[in-house]
Amino acid sequence: MKQIRKKIGDKSLNDEIANILNISYDAAHRRTSMKAKFSFEEAVELAKYYQISIDQFLGTENQLVVKRTRPVKTQEDLLHFFESSLKILDVFQSINQSKVYYSAKDIPFFYTISDTILSRFKFYVWMNLLNEDKFLCSFEDFDLPYHSPKNEMLKDLYESQNVTEVWNDTTIMSILMQISFYSEMGLLKYKDIVLILEEVRSVIENVEYKIQHNPDFNFYVNDLVILSNNILFKNEYQSSFFIPFNMFGYMMTNDENTCNDTLIYFEHELKNSKSLNTSGNRERKMFFNKMYDQIENLKQRLK
Repeated sequence: MKQIRKKIGDKSLNDEIANILNISYDAAHRRTSMKAKFSFEEAVELAKYYQISIDQFLGTENQLVVKRTRPVKTQEDLLHFFESSLKILDVFQSINQSKVYYSAKDIPFFYTISDTILSRFKFYVWMNLLNEDKFLCSFEDFDLPYHSPKNEMLKDLYESQNVTEVWNDTTIMSILMQISFYSEMGLLKYKDIVLILEEVRSVIENVEYKIQHNPDFNFYVNDLVILSNNILFKNEYQSSFFIPFNMFGYMMTNDENTCNDTLIYFEHELKNSKSLNTSGNRERKMFFNKMYDQIENLKQRLK
């Protein structure tokens, strides 16, 4: 109840619990006044609704209860992924601007879920790798609906936060290797390769622009550690830590100790990273020019 109170502010605790558990006001009052106990099912229902980790109540320091996203194998699974992600992250949109830490092993997926040919190609790759029954069709014949309003809402939510991203020279390599792979298999035509690479360049240019013009965007380069695609969302009320377990699957925990340990690790990682926000133009240009050169070299190699 203390955790719920933190999240609802001045709202009536009895009204909130009565509405969520579909019980009377008097029944809710008996529970909040300790005259009656919550059932286990009621406690779980409240924990789910308010995204409260129940790990802290288990009395075990090194065990966690985590959520995981549903495996993506079909179009329905893909749409469910975006809907559930938006629902989980909505708390970070509706309360206050949060801080987000993203260890970018690949280009952050928030940048590749718009209505563009790059997004279509990323979904093509994901569905080829995750679908057990079908494919391989050519990219030209790929007609899975890959875009919905939920995608844009998820992207906008991310863009509205105070974001810290950590990249290195290999962050761009995944998408370039995927383009090369499907080109060599004869499933991706050169005209589409050119358009996809132009979109990749556009994403990188947008990141470079944000470094210079968006005070809520912090960009670091770290060549000392292998990045992981881990994501930490944090505000004064709640933290959520996302750990990838496959290309389109995350395990998530709100456990306070785990999130605090993760924040400490991110902060330590940043101390051993180079900020391109505070670096000079020369260092920033050198880093991004390497990626632009990789894009152009692949375009010429596959021509």
